[in-house]
Amino acid sequence: MTETKSGFDYDLIVIGSGPSGRTAAIQAAKLKRRVLVIDRKDRLGGVSVHTGTVPSKTLRETVLNLTGWRERSFYGRSYRVKDQIKADDLKARLDITLGHEVDVLEHQFNRNHVEVLAGMAHFIGPNEVEVEIEAGDTTRVTGEKFLIATGTRTYRPDYVPFNGSTIVDGDEFLEMEEIPRSLIVVGAGVIGVEYATMFSALDVRVTLIEPRDSFLDFIDRTLIQEFTHQIRENGVDLRLGSAIERIDDEDDHIEVTLENGRHVRGDMLLFAAGRMGNTDKLNLKAVGLETDHRGRLQVERKTYQTKVGHIYATGDVIGHPSLASTSLQQGRVAACHAMDVPTVPESPWFPYGIYSVPEMSTCGMSEEELKERGVPYEIGIARFRETSRGHIMGLEHGMLKMLFSLKTRRVLGVQIVGEGATELIHIAQAVLNLKGTVDYFVQNTFNYPTLAEAYKIAGLDAFNRMPIPEEYKDKKPAKDKKASVKKATAKVEAKGSNTGKSEG
Repeated sequence: MTETKSGFDYDLIVIGSGPSGRTAAIQAAKLKRRVLVIDRKDRLGGVSVHTGTVPSKTLRETVLNLTGWRERSFYGRSYRVKDQIKADDLKARLDITLGHEVDVLEHQFNRNHVEVLAGMAHFIGPNEVEVEIEAGDTTRVTGEKFLIATGTRTYRPDYVPFNGSTIVDGDEFLEMEEIPRSLIVVGAGVIGVEYATMFSALDVRVTLIEPRDSFLDFIDRTLIQEFTHQIRENGVDLRLGSAIERIDDEDDHIEVTLENGRHVRGDMLLFAAGRMGNTDKLNLKAVGLETDHRGRLQVERKTYQTKVGHIYATGDVIGHPSLASTSLQQGRVAACHAMDVPTVPESPWFPYGIYSVPEMSTCGMSEEELKERGVPYEIGIARFRETSRGHIMGLEHGMLKMLFSLKTRRVLGVQIVGEGATELIHIAQAVLNLKGTVDYFVQNTFNYPTLAEAYKIAGLDAFNRMPIPEEYKDKKPAKDKKASVKKATAKVEAKGSNTGKSEG
């Protein structure tokens, strides 16, 4: 093995090949540095490709297509593209998509001369890791810089009797042998909400249990209220404030006993309440690093350096926001900093996307945040049914909400629920990052008919209730003051003259 100029085997060793590890490795390789990616799987891509982002979104698209969900407003709730949908039908598209993802990633690594080593890595010194490549076989490699991008794994508490078939976690869920007639989902986080609403679209009876009194608290409450109404209308039994006392595997069904005394029965249970950082096997003590109670690492958010300067961490392993999209950016920024190369910083505003049915997406601040900060604001709202495109698509629901500053007229936040929300949000992201105002949406033309036209409707809704700027006020011509004075004087003189004549 040829050593680098620094004397180490590699300039950068990346542990994990998920979104952030992938972009970091390719970015460093494009800078002509020697890069090694270590992944414990025999297939690249990490959780994002194999059990997380890509599979769940592929499953969602498959469900919506096979059920004819998007056409039911025209043809009735009984309409289906395929009458009998089985688990194999859901997996078929999934296998093809994942194969393509892995092929593209392998090609990118080969094209950029990124080396790959399959195995489990752990630190044995500040600049050295040992990798278990096969049962009993190990190899050691050294690196000048390291990036930890190991992601997360499902949280599996002791009180849940996981059996891999009818009581499963989020990673096992996609391996189901058959579609259950009824499903219990524990945890109304992003993963739980996405799977619960997807299977409700399959006409599976779904009960979604959340111990807290609210869910998805980072999203605007108006949006959550709209979303809650829609999923309940679609058949999801949402149980908020329902803490679990016991979960029993009764062979022919699963029974959940709640602390309030109620019982929930189902054919399958998905436990989706939290994830843990994949750091326990890295032997971080060897390099002086510690994690929080969830196995996550703390980093400097501008550079993604840990407290050990030559070791970086990105992606879900550092916690919030735990999005594949932000992880892709984090990897690029971290690699550039590690290689001492200046780069364009990350944008302050990024979108959240929740691929539920219906989907949701937000960018910027929520109404609750504005109230907490004491920011004076105005709201603009548009319903998708107000657009011609909405009528064409048969959309009965869907809403776009915008928040504007009353002082500067700038866009402060946008929230969307409904068809195409995760695509539409990028218009808001651009205007937010460019510090645009409500006037942008009033002045500009949007393609007709499109759902994006909802931006104009919401913009006008807010514009018409906001203070009118000076340049838009109706300015009537000012009267000539001199002419007014002359006219008034003439009237007085005429009155006096008439009075004199009558007295004479």
